[in-house]
Amino acid sequence: MTTSAETGRIRLAVVTGGHSYDVPNFHALFRALPEVDACVQHMDDFASSSEEVRTGYDLVLFYTMMLDGPTDEGLPWYSGKPKTALEALGETDQGVVMLHHSLVAYRAWPRWREITGVAGGTFCDFKFDVPLHVEVTAAEHPITRGVAAFDVIDEIYDMDDADEEGNEVLLTVDYPKSMRTVAWTRTFRKSRVFCLQLGHDAKAWANPAFREVLSRGIAWCANRL
Repeated sequence: MTTSAETGRIRLAVVTGGHSYDVPNFHALFRALPEVDACVQHMDDFASSSEEVRTGYDLVLFYTMMLDGPTDEGLPWYSGKPKTALEALGETDQGVVMLHHSLVAYRAWPRWREITGVAGGTFCDFKFDVPLHVEVTAAEHPITRGVAAFDVIDEIYDMDDADEEGNEVLLTVDYPKSMRTVAWTRTFRKSRVFCLQLGHDAKAWANPAFREVLSRGIAWCANRL
């Protein structure tokens, strides 16, 4: 596996599964990030990869929505050992990005809540195509430094807010039944973690401010910022 030191680019595993998505535009989003070498893959592929391959990425971005807690038992051979793979997160300084519906994955698995920093994990409802005004609340954080408030069309979640101790809130919205915090950072064991609730579909992915925040979040988790 080519390393980031050899290419100069950030080696990123983008892990999907449990939710459909616009494949061409999703891939186009990561191709548009000039410093990123993204390997988009299903959870089966990530979990069945060797430890050497999994840990060879600078960070892992999750865009998954598996609901049941991960398991290593009773799965087809090609699914590998997802529980083992996910329990290894935080053992090194490999970064973690939680994008959009990954925040509501594995709702009954405490480890996932520890990573995301959403303690309750209570999810009530959602709404598509909502016009949102996004405010920057951490103007000096490397991810949001110089980023102005922006507008985006996106999906909202009515769920517990990310107000757990250890979270640094970066972006917020004020919209009925939406969680207030839509971007935050935290540390899970040895890993930097960036959580971004925005990012449902191409309307958000094409937004320049969204791309800037996502790009910087990836760089920060990879210890490039």
